[in-house]
Amino acid sequence: MTASVSLILPATDETYSLRQTVEQAKTALPGRALQFLIVTSPKMTTPGCRAVIAELEARYGDSIEAFDQTMPGIGGAIRDAFARAKHEYVVLMASDLETDPAVLPALIGGLDAGADIAATTRWAKGARFKGYDPLKLVFNFFFQLGFRTLYWTKLTDLTYAYRAYRAPVVKRIRWEETKFPFLFETIVKPLRLGYKVVEVQAPWRARTEGVSHNSFAATAAYFKTGLKIRFMKKEAMVY
Repeated sequence: MTASVSLILPATDETYSLRQTVEQAKTALPGRALQFLIVTSPKMTTPGCRAVIAELEARYGDSIEAFDQTMPGIGGAIRDAFARAKHEYVVLMASDLETDPAVLPALIGGLDAGADIAATTRWAKGARFKGYDPLKLVFNFFFQLGFRTLYWTKLTDLTYAYRAYRAPVVKRIRWEETKFPFLFETIVKPLRLGYKVVEVQAPWRARTEGVSHNSFAATAAYFKTGLKIRFMKKEAMVY
């Protein structure tokens, strides 16, 4: 029996890209029971985005579950979705096509093969960055190198938040961050706890609509989170 999948899609100003993300995900994962958790912001999600969500609800019925987040920030939005995820696998991805839905079979295949987490990498041979800021690319390279060493991991991309998890993993861990460093927390805590992570290559391309809220300053805040978790007691990380 094929495992069912909950896909988390935070949405603020995406319209056609949100629609395409849902459609392409359904095409990429035929035969799977899917739950699309579309998390909206009471203040930031635009009327155009909400109109697309209503269209998707009318078209796909109960497989679309849209709701306003209760906790602040992108981390809070995803944590709210973790609590609502009802399927065996949980996928983090974007609503703006930066995370290519065509990669979903490889991610889900990693879990089917026995991994606890399947993570994507933009740094593997064959993967690529398209439209990425050159300065941020250099920063990203050295950030990855430093934290790979600090965590003694072979993973090559610790900050690309396009990942699939077995549901018990996200339910067991005590999450703390609510802003963008949460996307880093969701890989380094599992690494500290010894979960098996496999990596699959995936391209990254800049969004074609909407505005990114992940600033350079927000990315720099990952340092504090990474250092804190590296030396945190494991028993403090779980319920």
